[in-house]
Amino acid sequence: MPDVAATQGPAKENGSQPLATFRTFASDLAVRDSQDLMAYPFFSLAKSRRVQPIDYRVGTVSVRVEGTLEHGLATIWDADVLIWAASQIVEARDAGIPTSRRLATTPYEILTFTGRGTSSRDYQRLRAALDRLQSTSVATSIRQVRERRLHRFSWINEWTERADGEGRPLGLELILPDWFYAGLIDASFVLTLDAAYFGLTGGIERWLYRLVRKHAGRQVAGWQFDFRHLYRKSGSLARFSDFALDLRRIAARQSLPGYRLAVSRARQCDETLFFYPLPIAAHLHGRRPRSSCE
Repeated sequence: MPDVAATQGPAKENGSQPLATFRTFASDLAVRDSQDLMAYPFFSLAKSRRVQPIDYRVGTVSVRVEGTLEHGLATIWDADVLIWAASQIVEARDAGIPTSRRLATTPYEILTFTGRGTSSRDYQRLRAALDRLQSTSVATSIRQVRERRLHRFSWINEWTERADGEGRPLGLELILPDWFYAGLIDASFVLTLDAAYFGLTGGIERWLYRLVRKHAGRQVAGWQFDFRHLYRKSGSLARFSDFALDLRRIAARQSLPGYRLAVSRARQCDETLFFYPLPIAAHLHGRRPRSSCE
């Protein structure tokens, strides 16, 4: 059975001992995500290839994401692979099962967990996602403030595919970066997502759900951001007017699972998006949210 490797050579920990292999679960798992990935612009929100870097800097936080001309930046849909990995590792962590940055799985497990099909086209799309995740370069100060340095990594260090003699996929091995893996081992950096997230089709819609889940959580008072601030946090290349229109449409559809959205605009003030967790939001129906700029 031939192996098709994205990066050759054995996986090593600290350049010496080979990494242990963590064999993933095939059963249904709660959907987990890294809070850092939910709060900052790490992924392209466009379905077309993006090669322009994301460069986000606020205070001591910096995020720089670069892709290649061949593959472009990893997208918000590619991030489903990382959500799958996070769900696997956190499930094992909570059960007291040893984990590793090196995961052994099958394409079928990833595709079915993330609500994808299992046709040959779906397998090809998964391979393309893995290529983008590996070729995307990230440099960030998040969780590195005391060291005053940037942590540099790719979303996947390397991945290997096993196939049969006719090229049908049999299994995958992939290695996660230490920065991402360390955040999953620390329970304070992980949140549970609604599985309906995988049914969201728009890039801004997916990004917004993750941001809303991170900041509003189950708080009775919910949370709010003005549109301009959301635009900066998204890393989107869309025009601000188009981005704002997307936010209004998402709020009108009320398509984010578990949350109610409301848009408010005060005189001489930018629009503000308010979001409340359900069923708490049911008690707020009919009440106009108070804007921070009133």
